[in-house]
Amino acid sequence: MKINWNYPTSVWVGEDRIKDLSQACKNLKILNPLFVTDKDLINLDMTKSIILELKKHFSTLVIFSNFSGNPIGENVEEGVLEFKKNKCDGVIAFGGGSGLDVGKAIAFMSGQSRPIWDFEDIGDYWKRADEKNIAPIIAIPTTAGTGSETGRASAIINKKTGVKKIIFHPKFLPSIVILDPCLTINLSPRLTAATGMDALAHNLEAFCSPGFHPMADGIALEGIKLIKKSLLTCVKDGKDISARLDMMVAASMGSTAFQKGLGAIHSLSHPVNAQFNVHHGLSNAIFMPYVLYYNKDQIEDKIVSICDYLGLKKNFNDFLNWILDLRKELKIPHTLSEVVDEKKIDLNKISKMALDDPSTTGNPKKLSLQDMKKLYENSLKGEF
Repeated sequence: MKINWNYPTSVWVGEDRIKDLSQACKNLKILNPLFVTDKDLINLDMTKSIILELKKHFSTLVIFSNFSGNPIGENVEEGVLEFKKNKCDGVIAFGGGSGLDVGKAIAFMSGQSRPIWDFEDIGDYWKRADEKNIAPIIAIPTTAGTGSETGRASAIINKKTGVKKIIFHPKFLPSIVILDPCLTINLSPRLTAATGMDALAHNLEAFCSPGFHPMADGIALEGIKLIKKSLLTCVKDGKDISARLDMMVAASMGSTAFQKGLGAIHSLSHPVNAQFNVHHGLSNAIFMPYVLYYNKDQIEDKIVSICDYLGLKKNFNDFLNWILDLRKELKIPHTLSEVVDEKKIDLNKISKMALDDPSTTGNPKKLSLQDMKKLYENSLKGEF
């Protein structure tokens, strides 16, 4: 199956759509692209093959890959220098969330004179940007989790403060997205599980976030259903193309839906990602049931209303048990203490970071500093 969508941007979907990458560059009039991917992906045969094919169409192909997971501001700065030095005119962002976030940020910052932190997702900070000089972006995800390919922001760590910041501008949204499930078939079961739970966290928090946004709710609900249908299949049989495509689409749906809002799952995750370099999808998966239980009195009716559609009994506990059982089948740790040494955690510090996180305002239930600390404590002990 090959199909093109025009929402929320131009999305080229189907097996082997990566072969259309040079055409995507032509459509956007990109003559000298910067190919952005991370250290882990650059040496894979899959990536080498794509680069080799691109070199048939471009006299020079500039590659930037000097970064890993949980990227920092300096990674973006270095990429911008490469972009400008080589007079690039567009970005091909290839990889998981980190690769896409860095690529998008480079394209954005290549046309700015202010530091990246001036565009944090606070109020109207995005209006500070010079929109005329933002380079076009082609996004190609190789995981099914972050949905960064259809997102209008990048998550970048400020190394000086140790805080993960959300950098936002509407034009972070790539001009063309290529969703090719063949690029995900060799993803390990462990990463498939973690990234898949990230997609679930996005859809679930968007759905539960308060406010009136029926479009986002509908997208998020269908995203949850696709994940329930296909995540376990992908983990058990990574070569199942249909299930892989379901998960890629669900990830894109999650980031489309969460313009409505996120919540405490992400608020708790971001400090742990920044301070201890824990995979973002994994930390989201760990915190998910604790936050659901905390929010129960605000979201129970909404959760019950969708249980029938998801093939679950119409009660909150059945939904929560589905999440717990899914984590168990995916071999996701039940407690934070299984992935972070408790002795190294400054609970007061990370609780304050979580409370200050932009995602906190989207949580269905108001949170205090003590609430954040209690959620961390519960996740360390495995208690609700």
